[in-house]
Amino acid sequence: MAAHTDQDFKTFISQLRETNQTLDFFCDFEKIGRNVDDIKLSLCMLNSLIGTSDLRKSVETIWNRDKTAFSVLPILIAVRDEGSKKVLDSLNNIVDIKTFFGSIDRVIEFLESTGLADLFRKRTIKDLVDYVFGIETGLDTNARKNRSGHIMENTVAQIFRENKIKFRQEVYSKEWAAITKVLGDDEKRFDFVIETSEKTYLIEVNFYSAGGSKLNEVARSYSELAPKINSVNGFEFVWITDGIGWKSAKNKLQEAYNIIPKVYNLTNVKEFIKFILT
Repeated sequence: MAAHTDQDFKTFISQLRETNQTLDFFCDFEKIGRNVDDIKLSLCMLNSLIGTSDLRKSVETIWNRDKTAFSVLPILIAVRDEGSKKVLDSLNNIVDIKTFFGSIDRVIEFLESTGLADLFRKRTIKDLVDYVFGIETGLDTNARKNRSGHIMENTVAQIFRENKIKFRQEVYSKEWAAITKVLGDDEKRFDFVIETSEKTYLIEVNFYSAGGSKLNEVARSYSELAPKINSVNGFEFVWITDGIGWKSAKNKLQEAYNIIPKVYNLTNVKEFIKFILT
C-alpha cells in the first residue's frame, strides 16, 4: 500500500528549494587560513626563489638550511595530497611526486618541469603566502558538496532545537541489537536520532541542488533501508531531503516516496515536528 498519494508527491516536488546556500557556503576562510599557516614558514623560505638569477644556488641555500621546506612545493601547483599522486619524471618513470624533494637536482627538475621556475624568474608570483592562500581558496570549492550536506544538517538541527525536540546526531546502528540484526553487515550511521516514549526515529537528511547518478542510488538505498528498520518494533526510518536536484531523479524519488511513510522536505517537515510533539 502506498504511503502517499500522487497528489502528495506533486506537492512535495513543488516545494523543493532551489538552494540552501548562504554567502558563507562558498569559502571556508578559517580553514583556508589554517592550511596556509601550517606551511607559512616553508613558504617564506621559498620566497627567496622569487626573482633569483641563479635558481640552483638559491635552491642550495634553502636546502642547506632546511631541506624539508621543499615538501610544500606541490601546493604551488594545486596538489594537496602529494603522497598518493603519481607522475612521469623526465625519464618517463612513474614516481610519487614526493620523490622530487629528495635531492637538489630533483627539486630543480620539479621547478623547471612544472613551469614554476619561469614564474619565479619573471616575478610573476610576488609572494608565496598570498599565492597559496589563493590556491587554497580554489581547492576549497571541492568541499562545497560536503558543506551543502552540513548546512542541511545544521538547518534540521536548528528546527529541532526551536521546537524543543531532543535529538542526537551521528549515531551508529550498532547501538541497537535489533537494528543490527535486520541490517546485517551493513552498519549505518544516522544523521539524527529522536527517541520518544512511542518510537525511536532514525533520521537521514540531505540536500541536492543539482542532479546526478548519486540521487538515484540514494533513493534506491533508502527504499531498501526503510522497510528493514520499520519492521523492527519501536523503530521508524525518517528521511528529510530537499533541493531541486531531485527533479532530475523524479521517478526514483517517487518510488522511494511511495515506499517510505515518513519523507519530508524543509517545507513540510513541520508535519513531522507536529507528529513528534503530539
